[in-house]
Amino acid sequence: MSDAQPDGPAAEPATAPEWWEDPSLPWQHKPTRSDIACFSWLGVVAVYSIVINVLRPTLAGLAPHVLASMGSWTGLVLVGARAATGDPWWPLVWILGTLGLIKFDWIYWWAGRLWGRNLIEAWSGRSPRVRRANARAERFARKYDVLAIAVGFLPIPLPRGVILVVLGEAGTSLRKFLTVSVICSFITNGAYLALGYWIGEPAVKVMEAYGQYLVWVSVAILVVMVVSIWWKQRKPAATDPEKDLTER
Repeated sequence: MSDAQPDGPAAEPATAPEWWEDPSLPWQHKPTRSDIACFSWLGVVAVYSIVINVLRPTLAGLAPHVLASMGSWTGLVLVGARAATGDPWWPLVWILGTLGLIKFDWIYWWAGRLWGRNLIEAWSGRSPRVRRANARAERFARKYDVLAIAVGFLPIPLPRGVILVVLGEAGTSLRKFLTVSVICSFITNGAYLALGYWIGEPAVKVMEAYGQYLVWVSVAILVVMVVSIWWKQRKPAATDPEKDLTER
């Protein structure tokens, strides 16, 4: 008895997806040089954010002028408080802080031009809470355009990065985008300097009293961040053992 051969062509083996087809990435095509460059700059922003979050307590106590020049509102309040006790550097810090606060804005605008909603989707991930927050910011930016830039400087729970990406996608010119950002940054930083000046000497004394402990606060923040990252990486493996097998 002979073995019967099935009619028709043999099934072709499935090809492995390319690395750039990962849904966590913001592009839907083979990345160009611009894609790689912009994505690398976003990585720089992420690393900078981690480093500054760790160092912020130490800089606040030992070098508030440096912290304020980076655009930190905490540093600006402290410099304003020092100005009330005779510190003469607040005008220079105001100017540097204005630029420091918006130093990465052009990257988000560029990312919006390149990827638009794809980047917002990648940021949203599977978290319903993050997705809702990003959707609110996106609707607001599409409706109010320039006003959205100004609102993004307020201390409210509205993802500013999403607003900047939407404006880039919507075609807001870079000149208009940066002009409004500089004006809003200047006004906002001036307000925080004024707040520090109003608080005055008590804020300076508090920072001096706690200055010797601020290095240890930075160390504690670093430990918390490392443990949090480790836990987030460990948790999916414990709750969904097949995830790595299905995704790779």
